[in-house]
Amino acid sequence: MTDISQHAGSEQQMDLVATDMRRFLQQVATGPELSKDLTLDEARTAMEYILEGRADEVQAAVFLIALRMKRETLDELLGVLQALLGRTKHIEVDLPDLVDLADPFDGYQRGMPIAPFLPPVLAACGIPAVSNGVESLGPKFGITASRVLAAACCSVNLTTQAAADQLTDPDIGWAYGDQRESCPDLHRLLELRRRIVKRPCLTTVEVLVGPLRAVRTHLMTGYVHKPYPPIYTALARAAGYASAMVVRGVEGGVIPSLNQASKYFSYHGDSKDREFRLDPGAAGIQSATRTVPWSETETLSTTADSDRARACAEQGIGALSGEAGPFREGLVYGTALCLTHLGRAADLMSARAAVSESGSLRWLTAGCRFFRLWRGCSALPKLPICCT
Repeated sequence: MTDISQHAGSEQQMDLVATDMRRFLQQVATGPELSKDLTLDEARTAMEYILEGRADEVQAAVFLIALRMKRETLDELLGVLQALLGRTKHIEVDLPDLVDLADPFDGYQRGMPIAPFLPPVLAACGIPAVSNGVESLGPKFGITASRVLAAACCSVNLTTQAAADQLTDPDIGWAYGDQRESCPDLHRLLELRRRIVKRPCLTTVEVLVGPLRAVRTHLMTGYVHKPYPPIYTALARAAGYASAMVVRGVEGGVIPSLNQASKYFSYHGDSKDREFRLDPGAAGIQSATRTVPWSETETLSTTADSDRARACAEQGIGALSGEAGPFREGLVYGTALCLTHLGRAADLMSARAAVSESGSLRWLTAGCRFFRLWRGCSALPKLPICCT
């Protein structure tokens, strides 16, 4: 009798999910003129069904595409965010401040990603930092932080607890956390997203789940399209971030252009959003290129992603080891922006001076913090003498 009642209950649940999803799709997938917005609760329920694997896969795909084509409301994004937060493994770390760095999860194509090496520099400046991401994600399928750090012989498969332990280690102070570990139900949707082709609302929301939280956690993320800064700041507030930096960076990342003016939006606590103009010259940045370009060979379609990731790893390790150039300038710019935002420096130029305090000492410290997680790789530069 118990088995029969359980089976009946399971069928009722399946019928409820199918009925709800059908109703949601009838609202959001009826064309540009007749589609209706979902409430926050409806969007959260639909996303919970999808994350739990209870929604039909075809209906899940149609739902995500229809929301994007209709253009998601803030309430719909908040509902999706609540569902993702509810499925994320969160750990509180014993730190007063933490920078949660969310560079594009789908990576870079037009230039080298610089931000994978930003956390150890921030840590050397007294600001623990964590970056989050996935190994590969469409539609760009670019070079990600995961691929670069793996090419640099760092572990990119830490448990969330192991990442938390690295953050609180006074000799390290930085970590990379992968979505595979922090939110496996969301990570399970990567293949569905590949087949969808276009970016769903998950692309906007997944950068805000922040599995590691301190007393004050500060979001640093990027954007491309003009409507998104107020959306990101509203979502960041809802996700519990004490402050946010939303940067108009290269390829939607957190590092601004090295040779053109840009801007970023921020808030602190209950304050209103503020817009700031970013001038690379104000940080002492002089560069002929907007970012670190790929070499002529690396731009060829025949060049493997592993080779591009390795080239980026070599550049990043070189910058941490004292090599001047646009890669290091990008790290200076990103760090200076964080120091200024957090009130550790009065302006970008004084922040630059803080990054370069005592000549190369700060960079030596950053390099050592990086290499403490280095697992040894004969094809890459040797450890600095300070880390041996």
